[in-house]
This record gives sequence, structure tokens and C-alpha cells, in this order.
Amino acid sequence: MAYTFSGGIHVEEYKNTRKCRIETLPPPKTVIIPLSQHIGAPAVATVIPGEEVTLGQKIGNVAEEMLGCPVHSSVSGKVREIVKKTLPTGASVDHVVIENDMKDTPCPDIKPIEKKLTDVSTEEIVSVIREAGIVGMGGAAFPTYAKINSALGKVNRIIINCAECEPFITANHRLLLEHPASVINGIKILLKALGVHTAWIAVEDNKPDAIEKLEELTEDSRMITVKVMKTKYPQGDERQLIYALTGQEIPTGKLPADVGCVIFNAETCAAVYKAFANGTPSISRVVTVDGDCIKRPKNLLVPVGTPVTDLVEFCGGLAKGPYKLVSGGPMMGMAQWDPEMPVTKSTSAVLLFSERFGKKNVKVPTCIHCGRCVNHCPMHLMPMYIAQFSKIGDFTRAEEYGAMSCVECGSCSYNCPGGVEIVQHIRVAKAAIKTEKARLAALNAQK
Repeated sequence: MAYTFSGGIHVEEYKNTRKCRIETLPPPKTVIIPLSQHIGAPAVATVIPGEEVTLGQKIGNVAEEMLGCPVHSSVSGKVREIVKKTLPTGASVDHVVIENDMKDTPCPDIKPIEKKLTDVSTEEIVSVIREAGIVGMGGAAFPTYAKINSALGKVNRIIINCAECEPFITANHRLLLEHPASVINGIKILLKALGVHTAWIAVEDNKPDAIEKLEELTEDSRMITVKVMKTKYPQGDERQLIYALTGQEIPTGKLPADVGCVIFNAETCAAVYKAFANGTPSISRVVTVDGDCIKRPKNLLVPVGTPVTDLVEFCGGLAKGPYKLVSGGPMMGMAQWDPEMPVTKSTSAVLLFSERFGKKNVKVPTCIHCGRCVNHCPMHLMPMYIAQFSKIGDFTRAEEYGAMSCVECGSCSYNCPGGVEIVQHIRVAKAAIKTEKARLAALNAQK
């Protein structure tokens, strides 16, 4: 039986790169490394222009009492400049620009953990993960050490999210096929850190080869089990994943730990293992490069900070003029304006689309009250009403209709025959609601 949830949609998969082995991108001449690649406070630069840096050296740090992660150099070379650039979120943060000397001189601080896993404490594991700058690599970029700390004593199982339900993206699929032991060893480290004895690897049934390999590697394990999920979007959302596997719904405003679960991405697990096995910090990741504008779609192992243009060039360049550049999947990813944007720890895909993919054939977006958005909403909301309230600026009513419960999966917009960008209106409402709550909290704090 394949596990699933109520609602959701079946999208065209476009898994064009499912059989493309991971290739290592040639070293970039220059990397542009943002000092904010995680949820929380941006890192503060620990290097200066003109300074020589080594591969894996810490170039940005966050105070221990603050939520955030260190940032490391993905090449060895010279710091050319530290410049403010705008992130896709609109925030302006420092970026460290490093000229690659092509020597890959390793940082002398990079060392493996010499203790056996059975002899390592939770505190030591958390410290290693924090110092390695590991974040959720499925897109959320929440610091992994903080997720572990918040789940300690509350959870009885780990869920490894290998659903990869977004169209086009196959980075996790290839990782499971080519480096499954790294993922499984990372799971064992996380089990030890949390003091629990159950881990479920959740994989959609459109990846039978990965399921077979994982089942083979875990058949003798008492703690790790492969759970086959029905292929449906957004199966990879943590709330849908937990409901599908346990039948439990996470109440509004609560976290997976409140129902005894904690979720990690497959590549995050592999990053945890690398940090322990050889001391490697989070300085590279697997990225799917695809879209109808890419000549030769590929899965690439890419140093953090590499400009997107380097990835496109290695994939044969453009087959046609692009209409839209997307970081992440086409459903929940973010459209970009800068072709030189750097790959970050959370960049799972780079997609370039022509107008055939990037533009709806609707001149005037209009809600026709068909109810499709309601039928397919995995959170059982009424998206069209939230969008309409947002459009007229009535954010109080939008909140009453559950705007803050929206997971922004985009199922509503995808299914709207009237071409209404429903999820975008809801995002606007959520941002306005958060801003107003922050304003009121600041006023109350002054009283």
C-alpha cells in the first residue's frame, strides 16, 4: 500500500534527468557566497578583501545565542570584495566574492570525528552540525542543529523526506541511487543525536529503483524502514507527509515535534554524514538543471556560490530564449531576475522556461467559482476567498479564512482555469498579517 493524504494534485512530472548521473561541475573562476543562506540572522564576515582563504574555511559566523549558521568558502583563493546584493526574498545582505586559485587547498581545521558514534554525545553532534553550517537542503534552509535542539525529548521518530514531488527535480533521486549509504549513515547520526530508535525513509512510488536500493540496504536494520508514498503533489510538504504516514494532523501554529515527528531532507542527512566522516562543512550540493530552454539537462554537484550562468554553460547553453528563470521547483520555487545569481545551500534546481511553460494563456485572470482550488487544497482551505480578501486589502478576513495555514504549495493556482495567481495573493496576505502582528508586538513591548 502506498501512503497518501487527502487533496493535492497530479502534476506532469517532467523528470527528464531521472537517468542523468550526478556530474561534478568544473571549478568556477569566481564564487559569490551570500552570508545569509539560512532562516535566522545573517552571518557576519570573518574575512576581509585581499585575504587568502582555503577550501572549507569559515568566512562568516553567527553569534551562538542567535539562530543562524556559519558560512564557509567553497573554493580556495583570494577574497576580492564583500558586497551587498539583493536576495530573491528582497533582503539586502553581504556576499563574499572569492577568486578561485584552482588549488582546492583544504582548510587545516577540517578534521573527521575520531570517536565512534556510540561514544559521541548529543551535544557533540549538535556542535559538529552547527559548525558545519548544515541547513535543511530541501528548500526551507532551517538550521539543522536548531531543529534537533527543538525536537529533543519531544519526538519518537525521524522521517526522511525523499518524496521530491516537484516537477523536474531529480537531485534527491540521483543521490539515493548513487550515494545511498551517505544518506543512511546520516540518518544513524541523527537517530543518535535525538535518542530515538525509529526512522522512516519516505519515497514516492515513481522512484522504484531508489526504493529497491534503500530496502536492500536497510533490510537488516531494526530502526530504519522504507515507506512507499503515492506519487502526488505536495506529498513532500511536512504536514501532508506526517498525515499520510501517521494519520495525525498538525494543529495550526504547531510543529511536527508536537505530534512526535521530526523531518529531515535526504541531502541534509548526507551532509551530516560528510561532516562526521571527513569534517566537510556544507560547501556544495546537487542541483538539477532543466527546463525547455536548457540544451542538455543534467544533475550537477555544484560549489556553493557558483553563478547560475556557469551551470547553464556546462549544460550546453540555451536552446531558446528564456522567459523565466526559477530557483527550485516550478510549483514552490522563486522566479529570479539575475542570471548571475549564486547557488546556495538550499538551491535544489535551476530551471529555465520559455513562454510555453512560463505564461498562462489567460488575458484577464478571473475567478469563475468552479471550486477546484477547494477540492485540491491539501490544507482543506477555501483559497479563492483568501485570495479575494487579500486583493481588496482585507487581511483580517483573510486571516479568519485560514491564510496563515496555507503552505503555499501552489495547487490552487495550478488548477485555476481562470488563470488567477491565487497563491501569490495569499502570500501577500500572509506577509501583511505577519507585519501587522510584529507592529502590534512592538507597540505592546513599549508599554
